[in-house]
Amino acid sequence: MNDDTAASTPKRSGPYELVARSTYGEYQGTKRPRVVRVAGVAFGERLPAIIAGPCAVESRAQTLEIARAVKKAGAVMLRGGAFKPRTSPYDFQGLGDEGLEILAEARTVTGLPVVTEVLDPRDVERIGRVADCLQVGSRSMQNFALLREVGQSGLPVLLKRHWAASLTEWLCAAEYIAVEGNLDIILCERGIRTFSHDDYNRNTLDLNVVPAVRERSILPIVVDPSHGTGFASMVPDTARGAVGVGADGLIIEVIASDRRRRSTLCDARQGILPSELAAIVEDARSWSSRPRRELARG
Repeated sequence: MNDDTAASTPKRSGPYELVARSTYGEYQGTKRPRVVRVAGVAFGERLPAIIAGPCAVESRAQTLEIARAVKKAGAVMLRGGAFKPRTSPYDFQGLGDEGLEILAEARTVTGLPVVTEVLDPRDVERIGRVADCLQVGSRSMQNFALLREVGQSGLPVLLKRHWAASLTEWLCAAEYIAVEGNLDIILCERGIRTFSHDDYNRNTLDLNVVPAVRERSILPIVVDPSHGTGFASMVPDTARGAVGVGADGLIIEVIASDRRRRSTLCDARQGILPSELAAIVEDARSWSSRPRRELARG
């Protein structure tokens, strides 16, 4: 690099300055996040936002039944994968465009905004015609071409943490979206892989990262206790813990009934019942009557 090039290169305050708390004077001295709105649903205000739905869109009947159930239980957004990245190429990969059509119908029927995953930069435009929020899954967290493309989409982005990513790597991934002019980013902690993998849980849910994000970044953060544990029995307690440490929302997988668990094609063992979701929503809402915890210092 010659002297002229060096002189013209702007100095950066850090590797993720656009999403860093230190960049913005109005956020100094607080742990208040930037509020991100998805079709009227606020992430970063007092009430934790609950996203719920099936892991994958497996059929029209399955998706509409669960969508109606999570709406009744109090969820404010619908999740569901039309395109699914799977470890084995022989596993169910989602219904693709048919799944998008089903999600669009579910939104019409319930009024719930939709978040769904995008895997390929070439798919962002067509998925964006259906989704209210684009999900970048953990496996795609460092797909930099995809991050730039969703950043240019004009839609809010739910960015999941890779199971082996440090906080700095995660925030740098968010920065790839932000440099495209899109700060409507919601971080999602979904568990990291540790020595206990497949011992008593699928992943280790890193709730420590929630206050750490508060210290370093202005972005709101939600927690996924479904992937974070891998077992339906562990979801209610870990969801309560996530809200307790200050998460701005939860994203939870739901199945219609226990008898449907055997026929579920994707992550059956971690899906909770609608009645369990209703209890989680009620518990989360009880926090809304308390003082906003991040307005105070420390």
